[in-house]
Amino acid sequence: MYDVYKIREDFPIFRELINGKPVTYMDTAASAQKPHQVLDKMAMVYNSIYANPHRGTYYFADAITQEYENARETVRGFINARHINEIVFTRNATESINLVAASWGRANLQSGDEVLISEAEHHANLVPWQEICRSTGAKLRVFAITDDGDYNAEAFNDMLSEKTKLVAVTAMSNVLGTIFPIKEITAAAHRAGAKVLVDACQFAVHHQIDVQDIDCDFLAFSGHKTYGPTGIGVLYGRAEILNTMPPYQFGGDMIDTVTYTETTYAEIPARFEAGTPASVQAIGLAEALRYMTKLSMRDVTAHEKELVSYATNRLHEVPRLKIIGTAPNKGGVFSFDIKGLHPQDLAFVLNKENVAVRVGHHCAEPLVNRMGYTSLARASLGLYSTREDIDALVNALLKAEKFFRED
Repeated sequence: MYDVYKIREDFPIFRELINGKPVTYMDTAASAQKPHQVLDKMAMVYNSIYANPHRGTYYFADAITQEYENARETVRGFINARHINEIVFTRNATESINLVAASWGRANLQSGDEVLISEAEHHANLVPWQEICRSTGAKLRVFAITDDGDYNAEAFNDMLSEKTKLVAVTAMSNVLGTIFPIKEITAAAHRAGAKVLVDACQFAVHHQIDVQDIDCDFLAFSGHKTYGPTGIGVLYGRAEILNTMPPYQFGGDMIDTVTYTETTYAEIPARFEAGTPASVQAIGLAEALRYMTKLSMRDVTAHEKELVSYATNRLHEVPRLKIIGTAPNKGGVFSFDIKGLHPQDLAFVLNKENVAVRVGHHCAEPLVNRMGYTSLARASLGLYSTREDIDALVNALLKAEKFFRED
């Protein structure tokens, strides 16, 4: 049985009081809180076995190397990749996407080619493609979403063509909560001869991932959103594709042999992991993924689905509030506007009520603009979220709406 109140006991931060009162944390889409299992594991590594992995033959070096490579296997299992060498550790999903753009993109894109993305992309899955298209002469094309923020199959299929070399698309919008049919998109892209990159940063928090079932060529997600530490991310890539890609960063641990005149590079994934790795962060990420798996991603998804329904109904109680992004297949992300009330003013009142939300364009400025706004407030759910969190949010919104209306 999924006991969210028992789960919350695993997160030390929820024991913290601000001005004598608990905080309602509604910003998991930006970064998730960490269970003590992750913090304890990382502390153990620093306290007991810390060294530089892959570089020594003494006890500490052997121990952390084993933990680091065990972490890679944990990630492989979490997304059901075929081989451990298909898992590349990066600093975050942003670096993962930049790696593909700089390595695969520079080697494979040329004038006349096209990269296809959606209007719903985070800057991390937009700006790298702008830059690589600018430098290679390829064209970046953007297919429309619907006015309610849903995936638009007609628009996607109209833009997909034999010129499309890569489709880069989010699995779940960080602004709208829309869940994209990535398996369907991947199948269509492959029929057109294109590769597919999936930005799974939000999706990985809420849903089980199976890259073999999706059949994508690349997939990226970040540790800090999946209840792990900052400074670690994952790039999944098909081994047969990664093997053809040149490194895009150079230095220690990604080489085979080096002379003053020539260098040969290591096999995958090492060729993409230059320098001292974020080993403790990778180990912490693996512990977070084990934590999520132990809870059961199906149960996490079911819990959050019930909360999405509850939150939708409760938010409709707030006068003048409009939810931005109302696709039927929607995850636990709620961007909203209260007519006549600036999001920054709203956030000020919510903070006074110890309710933590995000305001702004959420690193998706073109999407927020496309929906008709320059700034939005956003509340987002996690596996530790409760109905009481939603009630606290709505009560704070009602207080803010009343305060500014009377003012």
